Amino acid sequence: MRITWWGHATTTIEANGTRLLTDPVLTSRIAHVRRRRGPAPLPEAGQCDAVLVSHMHADHLHLSSLPLVAPDAALVVPRGAAKLIHQDSGAAFSDRCIEVAPGNQIRIGSLDITAVTALHDGRRLPWSSYAGPALGYRVEGSPSVWFAGDTDLYDDLATEAGPVDLALVPVGGWGPSLGPGHLDPVRAAEAVRLVRARIAIPIHFGTFWPIGCDWLKPDLFLPPGDKFKTAMTEVAPEASVEVLAPGESTEVDA
Repeated sequence: MRITWWGHATTTIEANGTRLLTDPVLTSRIAHVRRRRGPAPLPEAGQCDAVLVSHMHADHLHLSSLPLVAPDAALVVPRGAAKLIHQDSGAAFSDRCIEVAPGNQIRIGSLDITAVTALHDGRRLPWSSYAGPALGYRVEGSPSVWFAGDTDLYDDLATEAGPVDLALVPVGGWGPSLGPGHLDPVRAAEAVRLVRARIAIPIHFGTFWPIGCDWLKPDLFLPPGDKFKTAMTEVAPEASVEVLAPGESTEVDA
């Protein structure tokens, strides 16, 4: 299996000839936040068999990035998101949507995918009435993968998402406050321990930051990746951690 981290929550999971793209943000800006590290993803990032969208927030369901995705790719989205996509982008995109909720299973190419719970606000916000469940996804490949989306710890995390071989786990955010429904580096390490992953790759940090705020709380931009790696040595020392830079890839054995 090959994993590429394009920055923020955007990753490519490639296994057995199937390519999945998570929460694609393929541009250099989302509203008032801009990409501060690494260039915008290469055009190859949009080449996939399916997109997995975790929730409707604009930095995860980024409508401006959907035209940069392969035109025949399925769009796996939380229940209720197809209406938002139809309103913004039209039937050419909404007709490709597969809406899911926690517990739903689908098959894309050679991979079985299960939507799992994420403890996070699933509303579009702001100035929008669209809402749906926040999700993570478990990909049954060799190895198996948990893409967490945005979540905090919750009671059934261990049994819903785990056990799993590889965790793509959020460890930070895009601004000077993290807020509820997120994992910081220490809680992210605990999440990896709960799902019993043997490999962890930190995501959702060190990519975007509000325009004009480069000076504000820089300890929340790059450090979460290394802080997560340090926390893992205490919380789950049996697991290995690979901290990637945006655009980097790694091979993960079964």
